[in-house]
Amino acid sequence: MKPLEILKTAITNSFRSKLRTSLTILAIFVGAFTLTITNGLGTGISNYIDSQIAAVGSSNSFTINKTDANANPVSGPKKYDASNRVLASGARPGSTQPALGQADLDTIGAIQGITGVTPVMRLNPDYIQWNSHDKYQLSVNPLAGAQPQLDAGTSMDDAVTEPQLILPATYVAALGFADNDQAIGQDVTIGITDATGTKHPITARITGIEQSALLGGGGAFINKSLSTALADAQNTGAPAAATTAWANATATFAPSSASQISDMKAGLAAVGYTAQTLDDQIGTVKSIINGIIGVLDAFAVIALIAAGFGIVNTLLMSVQERTREIGLMKAMGMGSGSVFGLFSTEAAFIGFLGSALGSAAAIGLGTAVSGLLARGPLSDLAGLRVLAFAPGPVTGVILLVMAIAFIAGTLPAWRAARQNPIDSLRYE
Repeated sequence: MKPLEILKTAITNSFRSKLRTSLTILAIFVGAFTLTITNGLGTGISNYIDSQIAAVGSSNSFTINKTDANANPVSGPKKYDASNRVLASGARPGSTQPALGQADLDTIGAIQGITGVTPVMRLNPDYIQWNSHDKYQLSVNPLAGAQPQLDAGTSMDDAVTEPQLILPATYVAALGFADNDQAIGQDVTIGITDATGTKHPITARITGIEQSALLGGGGAFINKSLSTALADAQNTGAPAAATTAWANATATFAPSSASQISDMKAGLAAVGYTAQTLDDQIGTVKSIINGIIGVLDAFAVIALIAAGFGIVNTLLMSVQERTREIGLMKAMGMGSGSVFGLFSTEAAFIGFLGSALGSAAAIGLGTAVSGLLARGPLSDLAGLRVLAFAPGPVTGVILLVMAIAFIAGTLPAWRAARQNPIDSLRYE
């Protein structure tokens, strides 16, 4: 028989015993439904985490600190070294960390693979105000490759000379704006105090309104022009040495492989610096989520394996019921390979039907539930879709189920293929 004839015959034979085949398909349906849902859960959460990572910084950058060579695991004071400048770390009262200077930035920039180094300045503005409305406290974050998710407006440009900021959504009503659209394009005043106690008003333009973010700290993103203006104002009257000491720096690199990133980390460690990517900083969270998804996938695969035994049972009974028919086909010249292919195709078709129906049901129900959650309990986490279904993973589920079904059908197919046509025709 030709492959197309085998396929048509297999589809027809699959529904000879409608009840038995339907029950087998139902068992496969449950496994495929569960596996598609868990894959959708993993895709949805991973997409959201990736968008949140992009909103706080570039994936192609390191946060670099100077390694404390004088760190003493034993309690007690550290010996003073005039060559090492330190800053308050903020980790706990009285704790310090080595400061980075211009020489450190030059050393970091010389590491192979590093394309740029920018010191992270600690900017402490006092307030933000629009027109004559109330003033509110504000923290700011340099853009530094971040891609904030916006409710309105456009992203900032680090190349322009105009001071710009992206305002958190929670500030819109507080500052006196009627809505997000009114806030876009408006100038606000940011007050900052210098080293002598004098307050400096800095004017900046709102270009966008940031969505509520899981990893966001509620601060405004600012472009390089505004960051420089705030730093210049804050450093007014301060000693020159105080303006060239930084807690850490951001080092950018071109998109690289894991091995290249490891090489850069090793190179930085060799000259006394500790480097972390954003993935390093939240890697534990992603590992836990991936572990949970993996456990759920395992349960779904177990259900599919159990459904595989149902396929074995269905086809073994079909082989027994069609013994005389198999003998007649072989007596008319149908080879053992064609018989094996016929029953194997039946198994694969049953697997396809169950997995396609299960995946379709999972996509329909999952999309509806995800939408309800996004509009209800999870509405504060803008952009989160708990269940997201990508074509690749869904196709992978269907192919996996068909492979399990095909393997499950090999025993009945082999038994049918090896039957003697004379004995089969005599079977009662």
